[in-house]
Amino acid sequence: MFTIRRKRRAVAVVGAAALAATTLAVGAWSANAGQHHPNREVDLQLLALNDFHGYIEASASNTWPIDGVNTPVGGAEYLATHLEKAREGERYSTTVAAGDLIGASPFLSAVYDDEPTIESLNAMGVEVSSVGNHEFDAGFDELNRIIEGDGDFEGADFPYLGANVVDEATGKPVLDPYWVKDFGRGIKVGFIGMTLEGTGDIVSQSGIAGLEFTDEVETANKYAKELKRKGVNAIVVLMHEGGVPVAEDTGHECESLDGTAVGMSGPIVDIAENMTPLVDVLVTGHTHNEYVCSVPDPAGNPRMVTSASSYGRVFTQIDATYDKRTKDIVRSSVTGSNTIVTRDVEPNGEQQDIIASYTGEGYDEVANRLVCLIAEDIKRAPNGNRAVEFPLGSLIADAQLWNTASADTGGAELALMNPGGVRQDLVYGAGTPGEVTYKEVFEVQPFANYVVTLDLTGAQILAGLQQQLPSAARSTTLQLQVSEGFTYTWDKTKTGTDQIVADSLMLNGEPIAMDQTYRVTMNSFLADGGDSFTAFKDGTNRLFGELDVDAFEDYLAEFGTAAAPLQAPELGRVTVIS
Repeated sequence: MFTIRRKRRAVAVVGAAALAATTLAVGAWSANAGQHHPNREVDLQLLALNDFHGYIEASASNTWPIDGVNTPVGGAEYLATHLEKAREGERYSTTVAAGDLIGASPFLSAVYDDEPTIESLNAMGVEVSSVGNHEFDAGFDELNRIIEGDGDFEGADFPYLGANVVDEATGKPVLDPYWVKDFGRGIKVGFIGMTLEGTGDIVSQSGIAGLEFTDEVETANKYAKELKRKGVNAIVVLMHEGGVPVAEDTGHECESLDGTAVGMSGPIVDIAENMTPLVDVLVTGHTHNEYVCSVPDPAGNPRMVTSASSYGRVFTQIDATYDKRTKDIVRSSVTGSNTIVTRDVEPNGEQQDIIASYTGEGYDEVANRLVCLIAEDIKRAPNGNRAVEFPLGSLIADAQLWNTASADTGGAELALMNPGGVRQDLVYGAGTPGEVTYKEVFEVQPFANYVVTLDLTGAQILAGLQQQLPSAARSTTLQLQVSEGFTYTWDKTKTGTDQIVADSLMLNGEPIAMDQTYRVTMNSFLADGGDSFTAFKDGTNRLFGELDVDAFEDYLAEFGTAAAPLQAPELGRVTVIS
């Protein structure tokens, strides 16, 4: 019988506000199941992170709802302290991660090619991680540099695992598929690390040429058998793919910190249900959700699946018993809990020193350079919704069109922006009210993509819009953000690709002709077919322009002046019928 234990822990007062953090614990099933043998058993502890994305600074914008108030949390100096406290008194403890530790990072990490984050994680005691899709943002060669280091940068002290990242020519993994933690006294735990099979569809193709991302279940099953042949029976999968906790009963016991989760959906459910029972625990990520759940393995036995949200706001603690005779984790003993990284603890001095070493007068001068003035918040959709039109996406599309409209810069007639490429909001009240700094601009678009203008026929534009819908290649809806002057109707009362009404596509009031060629601007990620928008890969007559963040900065500086601060674009370029 699956059991749930909840506990609420009070924390100290920070300034004038008292913060309350909730920690839950979920056992995979009753701790009374099976026989226990204290003389041959020891306690194991796994502390887990995922989707850290370089959030080493304790920023005001990195928050978590505590007692109904969005409260600043996270920051490497506080996360390190929480992890240290969790390890106290634990002889057999290790700290692991499930990918996207770097990439799509805030300014401090990104401007130094994520070296500060790797140095921070080294000092924090991370011992192993899987790769995620964002580890490939700058290409495989750069990932290798992150791992191995160069010059004064020593690289990662921990192995980055990629069991399902293989060379197309040889079929062999290009990264270590697994790592074994030897605690001594014959206690060993194997960790298999993987990214999601769909990684190749959501990163720039130029950086992963020659690589293939293979099926997660087949890969895990293969290496679990290999570990078992080597006498390693306790196996944990670090998987950069995840799920979504839901309020309805899906047949999977699940809990979240806000107490609303009952069940679970998403890709990880099918993966977990089919992955070999040799695997004892799955530490997951990618969806930026927070959960501790139980999903039955193929033998029908409950198995723990966890995720610690994102940005270092939460960490997972998994406790288990290891049987030295069977050399395996006692599944009935496994419990898990997620803890909010509150800032009511003493900050870690080593982490403070690392952050200080990368900041200073030169850094502040670049980061705080004034770019423009805004009259109001210009934001993404609430709750990170990527399936709707939102003002900041429209603004970026407008900026890319403006930047490439002249004959010598591309002759663009319309622009399209992928919603996942917009990573932060422009907030009126951040810093000096109304002022937007270069750091804030950079954090909106931190991927260093180029602006590309290319030829697409009206039929190809329509095909790209149809690929906003879920498909075999991508299970979620992604709504492209469009530039001013381009409109169409999305009729959700219809089925399939008919939802994108073909004869509704208009450019500056004129119908888009399916056989006519148009000049369209987008970032290089989208132009390469990123996010499964493969229709755009066939675009011809390509002209590469500025970095997307530079194009955006130019537009903001031109139109966000003291005399006329920039307003958020009005919505309605896409007419939605539902």
